Amino acid sequence: MAVKSLRDVDCKGKTVVSREDLNVPMKDGVISNDKRIRAALPTIRLALDKGAGVIVLSHLGRPTEGEFEEKYSLKPVAAHLGKLLGVPVRLAVSPDAAKAAPGEVVLVENIRFFKGEKKNDPALAKKLASLGDVYVMDAFGAAHRAHASTEGAVREAAVACAGPLMEAELAAFARVLDKPARPLVAVIGGSKVSTKLGLLDNLLARVDSLIVGGGIANTFLAAAGYSVGASLYEPDLVPEAKKIMENAKAQGKRLPLPVDVVTARALEPGQKATVHAVDDVPADEMILDIGPKTVALYEEILADAATVVWNGPVGAFEIEPFGAGTRALAESLARSKAFVVVGGGDSVAAVEGYGLADRMGYISTGGGASLELLEGKVLPSVAALEARAVN
Repeated sequence: MAVKSLRDVDCKGKTVVSREDLNVPMKDGVISNDKRIRAALPTIRLALDKGAGVIVLSHLGRPTEGEFEEKYSLKPVAAHLGKLLGVPVRLAVSPDAAKAAPGEVVLVENIRFFKGEKKNDPALAKKLASLGDVYVMDAFGAAHRAHASTEGAVREAAVACAGPLMEAELAAFARVLDKPARPLVAVIGGSKVSTKLGLLDNLLARVDSLIVGGGIANTFLAAAGYSVGASLYEPDLVPEAKKIMENAKAQGKRLPLPVDVVTARALEPGQKATVHAVDDVPADEMILDIGPKTVALYEEILADAATVVWNGPVGAFEIEPFGAGTRALAESLARSKAFVVVGGGDSVAAVEGYGLADRMGYISTGGGASLELLEGKVLPSVAALEARAVN
């Protein structure tokens, strides 16, 4: 993926407009996790160090387009960004009010407050592109959206380029998708097969082993003929799961299923959890985690891996006592010599919660964007950056 880099652009005395993903979790106006803000700092600092004034664009949540909603205001983000940067960050109420002299940083109010953002309106795209001399697309977490600020403005800008975060994300996934060190193992968890069918099909053609977890694994267990009791699974997709398993066998790929599982009567804290073989799941209980024998099986596969991509937990890790499998998997990957890419909100939350994030090869900031890359899709923002790299 050849894109122009902010590192190679002359910014002295100019205005840089940087589309970042500052869509942080917030409750009652208080930021609960500033990871995405911290991820944007190197790009903003690079532009400042190169002598530019910086106008930052971002969305927050899903407000009604064209309407101001206080709970989705970026005011708390501006204050926190300023604190982290060590310089004041003014919040501009609209793109028209956004001006930044060299050394200054201005954050425009939630870009989704303005009509035309989600529809990629050409007029809004041109307005955003004209706010500065250089347009930086750095919001990997929104790169799969063809919106005015993520795709349209990239095509309209006088100079368009990728920021350090976008470059790092693309480089990490290139190590997984282009010419990975092998064996390549993918661990795909989550609740539904339906949301990850394309992903599973595409990965199967690329990987040496494919491990499925969570509700997805339940559907595969049902497809293998096991009773999953009262577990979450998708009966309509059992035929698709069977097809994927048949394809794996035909291609000589490993697609191991759990051999034992942790079950309980309800997904609630303090429930009595019991380990059962997969052919002995009680009819009135739910599969909520993988068992110790399955953990050992997966650890054996991961121990031989040279590259691993992990998206989605293998159990209901956020509620005890159903997090042992996901924790064991995270600890195994932390010990691994493989290049490990972790993507998806739940997987990242698990790794960070266990204090293991700095022992992984790369922690992605993009959930949907990383999934679409792994599915083999072209991200609209990346396509626009590639097009602008040659003109």
